[in-house]
Amino acid sequence: MVGSSRWINCCAWWGSEASSTMRIFLFMVPLLVLAGFASIKGSSVYNGRDSIAKRYALSSSLITRSNFSSQTFLPPPNSSLQTIYPSSNSSLQTLHQSNETEVNVSIPKSNSAPANESDESHPREKQKRKPSFLDRTEVVLAQARATIREAKNWNLTQDSDYVPIGPMYWNAKEFHRSYLEMEKQFKVFVYEEGELPVFHDGPCSSIYSTEGSFIHAIEMNEHFRTRDPKKANVFFLPFSIAWMVRYVYIRNSYDFGPIKRTVRDYVNVIATRYPYWNRSLGADHFMLSCHDWGPETSKSIPYLRKNSIRVLCNANTSEGFDPIKDASFPEINLQPGLKDSFVGGPPASKRSILAFFAGGNHGPIRPILLEHWENKDEDIQVHKYLPKGVSYYGMLRNSKFCLCPSGYEVASPRVVEAIYTGCVPVLISEHYVPPFSDVLNWKMFSVNVSVKEIPNLKDILTSISPRQYIRMQKRVGQIRRHFEVHSPPKRYDVFHMILHSVWLRRLNFRVHDDINDFLSGNN
Repeated sequence: MVGSSRWINCCAWWGSEASSTMRIFLFMVPLLVLAGFASIKGSSVYNGRDSIAKRYALSSSLITRSNFSSQTFLPPPNSSLQTIYPSSNSSLQTLHQSNETEVNVSIPKSNSAPANESDESHPREKQKRKPSFLDRTEVVLAQARATIREAKNWNLTQDSDYVPIGPMYWNAKEFHRSYLEMEKQFKVFVYEEGELPVFHDGPCSSIYSTEGSFIHAIEMNEHFRTRDPKKANVFFLPFSIAWMVRYVYIRNSYDFGPIKRTVRDYVNVIATRYPYWNRSLGADHFMLSCHDWGPETSKSIPYLRKNSIRVLCNANTSEGFDPIKDASFPEINLQPGLKDSFVGGPPASKRSILAFFAGGNHGPIRPILLEHWENKDEDIQVHKYLPKGVSYYGMLRNSKFCLCPSGYEVASPRVVEAIYTGCVPVLISEHYVPPFSDVLNWKMFSVNVSVKEIPNLKDILTSISPRQYIRMQKRVGQIRRHFEVHSPPKRYDVFHMILHSVWLRRLNFRVHDDINDFLSGNN
């Protein structure tokens, strides 16, 4: 009865008019509790989905390295590799950035565990996997990065061949240490697929000669080339754009289709037979071309242009050349037996011509140069065609400054011709990244003149004092070794400088085998 009485009293109280406010309060409390609980659970679910979304957003732009059908290496056009390249102009300087580029292309496996299963990982899953060849490679490269960073605090390392010293280098100590580390660690795997002459061959006696020269040199090299792809730091695509233009391109058709299909088919082959292209979407692969159409050909495959290291003579930033990812190398008009006959030249006191140029009237810059200076001034010798009996190389050797205007494209063999003959190069171009400019400070041994300054060319050159010119000419002689071609190659020559440019760019990112390591921060 006591219980019944209490229940009756409680009901009476509930029905009373005075307790209306309290009734509302008691009715809302359970709702507030339920809403709070739902909010907590909802937040938890949302965060979990958000995490999965982030993982998918990262991996959806990447290609699994376990599927190698003929189409697997071609991602959707709107997808992109997650890369963060440092903004420094010098690849050596990028080594001082705290974060190198991260490259990862493995898609994580979906989690099929029940929703109510414990979040605790299985003890076996906590065990670290055995380091792979790639892991060990990245450890070695990380050590090289650290060594190069510290080089500025060391005394100069003795070298029997050459010790780089002087303002021609952005940082001579770092360059020297980087070069020595390259000699110790750098390994290149050359794909053997492909048939002559388009693959494994190239011109060796024309303005595109560095294509054939490099391909031959790297394939014959026993020091840098490795036959084991697991030990490679980079992978070389041994095709020649110059030979494709000669053997694949239909003359005067202006159709790049046959060339692009050749490159696309080649990458399809190596992506099918090997895991390495898909592993990094081509980021640790490089192509080399001295032909004007090198940049256009690289567009055959989106990731060849966007991710791969492109070593190009046509280093034009207005056409997508990225000096952090891509490497500029010199255009050399190599003729058999010619180099040794004109390398070197008289001192400044015996050079009677202020400036010299002779060449075809093509491209947007040369017509302006010829209009202002052809047959206008004895000190500025500008010719479309040299007078009969006048030696081109003799004019180079007797000139203080050699004018190097761009033609149809930014690169010109006159830059190296000037360096060979001890003539200070005058670069007249737009959007051009000079060769090896991540190591060489071109302002110390060359003159840069913009197109709009062509009318003031004589005033600009005569404003350089004799003392300053002598220093510049001396520096030209000191850096000449980096542009010389030798067979077999010699240390610090153009072959090794091209390799060093690729080496620097490979140091600026890391390739990961497993996306789970990447996401968890186990770098």
